[in-house]
Amino acid sequence: MSSPAKAKVTIILANLGTPDAPTIPAVRRFLKQFLSDQRVIEIPKPIWQIILRLFILPFRPKRVSQAYAQVWGEDSPMREILLQQVNTVKTHLTQLYPQFELNVVPAMTYGNPNIQQVLARVSEQPQDHVILFPLFPQYSATSTAPLYDALAKWVVKQRNLPGLSIIRDYYQHPLFIQALAQSVRDYQAVHGQPEKLLMSFHGIPQPYADKGDPYADRCRITGQLVAQALGLSAEQYAISFQSRFGKQEWIKPYTDVLLEDWAKQGVKSVQVMSPAFSADCLETLEELAIENAETFKSLGGGSYRYIPALNSREDHLRLLNSLLQANLDALTQTLAH
Repeated sequence: MSSPAKAKVTIILANLGTPDAPTIPAVRRFLKQFLSDQRVIEIPKPIWQIILRLFILPFRPKRVSQAYAQVWGEDSPMREILLQQVNTVKTHLTQLYPQFELNVVPAMTYGNPNIQQVLARVSEQPQDHVILFPLFPQYSATSTAPLYDALAKWVVKQRNLPGLSIIRDYYQHPLFIQALAQSVRDYQAVHGQPEKLLMSFHGIPQPYADKGDPYADRCRITGQLVAQALGLSAEQYAISFQSRFGKQEWIKPYTDVLLEDWAKQGVKSVQVMSPAFSADCLETLEELAIENAETFKSLGGGSYRYIPALNSREDHLRLLNSLLQANLDALTQTLAH
């Protein structure tokens, strides 16, 4: 008598996205997809599409592609890191859960490998369970929710649906806070301790927060927990928000404005980290590490250094595995033979 087939489980590790190349056409395609999402831009669609097509897409891709070219390796940093994370997690979990036919795959909300195409491939090999893991430590309707939307669009087209789990976020998970704090300790062991540590998070428009997006509060909790883990006083660190777009008010304080103030106050050394990112990307490597450094130094600021995102650090991967193992352990009770 043959043994029963192993339950099929697919884990999707998903990040925001990146262009296919640091070129104007590739960046234009990416920005069109990204900025057309009404989760990202809540201006009424007909009005926004006129603005996007007439005033943004003809001009912005040139500047953005030049910025990407400064940080591009063999591929986009975000995609390279995501693939490293997927491979390491897959190796670890397949050894731990031989009772499952386990697959771990990468996905991007925008760009490639696109989440819709990844879900279409899941349909080709029907699964018993799918775990969607958005790699955004702090939930936001602008980043995490579009992956919920993609999953919802896929669900309504399926007849034989698998079980579904979504890991919403992990902004105060002890292993996350420990990994962030240790990344700072490791960096400072080489580069010394600065006068100020700045935790800069990606921003969202203030009206989004006013309508109930919990992102800003989650960022502040992350920052405060990291400061506690490092034993920092209120004068030794700050929390700020970067990447404003358009003319409306965004959540404050703004990273660039805070750095300008510090430079004018004569702050001698700053180290900046970005705990909203699970992988370094254009925003961290170009905007935070290069552009803001130039701003700070041009106004009289002293030493400025960027502490890399957690990327493929062992303690970061231990966190990702821990969150996934909690889900797989629960599935063992219902799916494993």
